[in-house]
Amino acid sequence: MKRSVAFCLLFAMAAIPAFVLHTSAASHPPLSIVQAVPATKEEKLAALEEAVGKRVKTFRGDIGLVIRDLDTGWTFQVNPDTLFPAASMVKVPIMAACLKAAEEGQLSLRDNMKLKRSDKAAGSGVLRTRATGSAYTIEQLVELMVTHSDNTAANMLIDLLGFDYLNRTFREMGLERTNLSRKMMDFRSRDNGIENYTSAREMADILEKIYRRGCVCSSVSEKSLEFLKSQKVNDRIPKLLPKDTVVAHKTGLERLVCHDAGIVFTDNGDFLISVFTKTTSGPRTAKRFISSVSSLAYTVYKTTRPKTILTS
Repeated sequence: MKRSVAFCLLFAMAAIPAFVLHTSAASHPPLSIVQAVPATKEEKLAALEEAVGKRVKTFRGDIGLVIRDLDTGWTFQVNPDTLFPAASMVKVPIMAACLKAAEEGQLSLRDNMKLKRSDKAAGSGVLRTRATGSAYTIEQLVELMVTHSDNTAANMLIDLLGFDYLNRTFREMGLERTNLSRKMMDFRSRDNGIENYTSAREMADILEKIYRRGCVCSSVSEKSLEFLKSQKVNDRIPKLLPKDTVVAHKTGLERLVCHDAGIVFTDNGDFLISVFTKTTSGPRTAKRFISSVSSLAYTVYKTTRPKTILTS
């Protein structure tokens, strides 16, 4: 009998709307179950700014940072115009310049280039291990330059288009301070003070133009986005994000500097993140910092269910 009464009572309680439940005993205050209203996007962005600001203060080294909500334009930035050695970040505008040249008919992405022994550059990439004399289309070289950060592919494309054309195209794309003055892995030039530079803001700006299909033209932007989404080096911005998160990005790593800049796509809006670092603490420290900032930014767009709170 007691079990039957208890079951009926539980059934009756379940039928009451979840957002309000009152006891019938006059000696007790009303008991309510309410759903807590989730924080607004504006509140989440404000909390993000505070949390990232604290991380920046504890980082041992120099930081250039831009986080931008691509729906509202909200932006949080730290030293956005500070110039850093570009490392492989300069491959983003090189990619766009190659696609622009193809769009204008100066070359065809189907044209072949043969790999010469003198082309092979150390560092990241797969072409340095390939047979001399093997042929690759320009499109394949652009893809390898971006997705595998292939230094040999980048240098072949630099030789093809030339420093003057590339730097002029950078200016046409709105990159006023990004420059290409030496090839990838040319440390002799670097030691003589010849360096490629860019900033967190300029990389953020070109990525936003690509996102909005305004980098040169729609077709160039679409192709650029396709390459960036196929990135194989994912130990920074995407590292702590859910595995199925789509990220279009490009990394950069060289002596003392470690960067990553990209667009993160979510069901609740997209955001842009560009993080540049220079530190003597080593790349692991920088990579952890970049991935942690990316993870913090992602929480703004993460789907959360309202919490049920019991109040009296």
